[in-house]
Amino acid sequence: MGMPAAAPRIWTVAEVLELPDDGNRYEVVGGELLVSPSPRFDHQEAVMQLWSLLTPYLREHLVGHAAVSPADIEFSPIDLVQPDVFVVPLVNGKRPRNWSDVTALVLAAEVLSPSSARADRVLKRALYQRQRVSEYWVVDTNARVVERWRPDDERPEIVERMLTWQPPGSMLPLVIDLVAYFAQVLDAAD
Repeated sequence: MGMPAAAPRIWTVAEVLELPDDGNRYEVVGGELLVSPSPRFDHQEAVMQLWSLLTPYLREHLVGHAAVSPADIEFSPIDLVQPDVFVVPLVNGKRPRNWSDVTALVLAAEVLSPSSARADRVLKRALYQRQRVSEYWVVDTNARVVERWRPDDERPEIVERMLTWQPPGSMLPLVIDLVAYFAQVLDAAD
């Protein structure tokens, strides 16, 4: 007769916040510790290019504020994430001053890395859907697509050419030319 498997350790946000500042990104989803190494250059370029597309639109339409990680977005005592790019609601018409002011997200986006695919596509996606984040984008630079998830989706919408996003409260959508976006991110270095 074999030994029963040990129950997996349940991590808390408090424990994760006590981990060393060693260059890794520490997150916890449903009590599962997620550790990601420092991202690659193309990953960071994808993050910054996406932020640079979101920011002017949000400034013009006043429906949120775009930010990038590192950031500690805490949803519960066992859920703390650092989305690569995200949009938070405005607080009294202005951007939040503290991470503790962020209790919801308008948009979350993760740029896939070899070490993050499972966490981004499964664990974080389920968390963002439970939290009713209006849209969650998984940016796949290898396939040059964005997987778009909404709270009630069972499967992602795969967007290859034009990504149209209209957050609540906006009069006009933001349209992102994904072909141009991925060319800027990946082909500019060639």
